[in-house]
Order: sequence, then C-alpha cells, then structure tokens
Amino acid sequence: MNILVIGPGAIGSLWAIKLQQDGHQVAVFGRQTESHYQCQFGEHSYTFSNRQINDIKHADLILVTVKAWQVTSAFDSLARQIDPDTIMMLMHNGMGTVESIRTLLPTNPIVLATTTHGAFKPAPTQLFHTGQGETFIGAANEQGHRCQFLCDVLQHAFPEVHWHPQIEHALWRKLAVNCVINPLTAIHQCPNGNLAFPRYQAVISRLIAEVGAVMAAENIPVHLEELTTHIDCVITATSENKSSMHQDVYHRRKTEIDFITGYLLSRAKKHGIAVPENEALYHHIRTLEQQWESLI
Repeated sequence: MNILVIGPGAIGSLWAIKLQQDGHQVAVFGRQTESHYQCQFGEHSYTFSNRQINDIKHADLILVTVKAWQVTSAFDSLARQIDPDTIMMLMHNGMGTVESIRTLLPTNPIVLATTTHGAFKPAPTQLFHTGQGETFIGAANEQGHRCQFLCDVLQHAFPEVHWHPQIEHALWRKLAVNCVINPLTAIHQCPNGNLAFPRYQAVISRLIAEVGAVMAAENIPVHLEELTTHIDCVITATSENKSSMHQDVYHRRKTEIDFITGYLLSRAKKHGIAVPENEALYHHIRTLEQQWESLI
C-alpha cells in the first residue's frame, strides 16, 4: 500500500518504520521542511519522503498521529489534495477530532485507532520502542466499515492488531487511563510508576469514579473495580515512562488536555454529571499553559 504518516513523532515514526519494514511504500508529512526524513531505530537508519504533494494525492491510507489539537489545522491545508477514496486513520490520545474530519472529508472512509505500544524519541532522528502493546481499530463512519481488511495489513506489520466493532468503547477505556495518568504525572512531574504510591490512591479513586459515571451515561460498558485494576496495571507496566502530557508540560508545549479531560468535561456537562476532581486537574493544566503562553 501507499501509506502516508502525518505526524512522525514517536508513535508515528514507529508505525512508519514497521510498515516500511513490511514492504509498504511509506512517506511522512512532518514539521521539518526537508524533502526527506531520517530516523535511527535500533542498528538501522530509515529514510522517508517528507512533505511531498504526490505522496498525499496517491496515498491509499493516511495514518494521522499528530496531537489531537493539531488535527484540524493539519487538514485545513491538506484536505484539497486528498483523494476521496483514501482511508483516514486517526491514532492519537484523546477524543473529539473525528467530527471535524467528517466535515472536511465527507466521502473518505474514516477509521479510529488506539494503541498501547510505547515509543520515545530522545532526539528528532532517534527512536526507541519502549513498550510492547496492542492496537485496536474500528470504523468511525459508514465507509469505514469497509476497511476491516486493514486489521490484517497492520497485524502483519506490527502485531497485535484487532478490529473492534465498537471502537468507541476502546477509546473511552483509553481516555479513562489518560484522564488519570496524564494530568497527574504532568502536574507532579513524575514518571507513571509514582502514581502507585499511597498518597495518590484517594484522588485516583475519585477520578475513576467520575469517569465511570460519564462512561455509563454514554452507554459505554464499565465496571469500576475492573477499570481500576486496568489503570493500576497500566501504571505498573509503564512505571518508567513519562506521559506525553508530562513531557509537554516539562518542555512548556501545548498539551492535549482539551481532548482528554476537556472532552470528559464536555460529555459530563451534557449529562448533568459533576466531575470536580477532573475539573480541578483540567484547570490546573490550563493555568500552567496560560502561564508560559503569556511569556511568549
């Protein structure tokens, strides 16, 4: 397949390399203005065409791995170049971007994805795979239901990959994890594993209870005990990792809080559900962002 990865950050670069290794024609569209993008992974260096219009026009699949807040702006300028049959796959933290893509690309098949693979770029051209995981994909519109074959394509390149008939369930489960881990590790500037310490348990329990109430109102199957166990397992499995929001706050970059906790708050408001713990974390992160934005 001709595959374009928009946003060759850590996860985008990891998928680009795995897909290229599997024999696909892979290009990227990144911030760098150079016509090629190189990335060192293990003992090998991989090269991709970058920011070429023909790669956009001829793509069979566009994998979108930019941060959630960058999705709409990325496609405002690229949408005119995208073939109406090109499959769009959104793979990023948070929820709430698919609506804008449906508007910009009304005829394209749209697939949503969530992955638990860990990746880290200590330098712009160096990549590490920091944690083995699995990926779920599923349809976001009617045309997307014809794309179940992608499960086999991605599975062959980078297992494990599963087709999820109700991908929103998997996305909400990932959102629950992110609502707990990302803002807490960002505020306290600690690795994920620190959240297992006793001093965090009470606030984590309250956060999970609030998220669970909103999930139930959204008709997403949820059992608080099982969800708590799942989040505890993620904290343990990624104990040495620093969340993306932790890194964004450390480097004074815009975070994805509006598409993680902010999305939860919007759904909670719709259902009239109070979520004070999550709201406090949201305002704390936004205050941090506003402090360094005022210095620019």
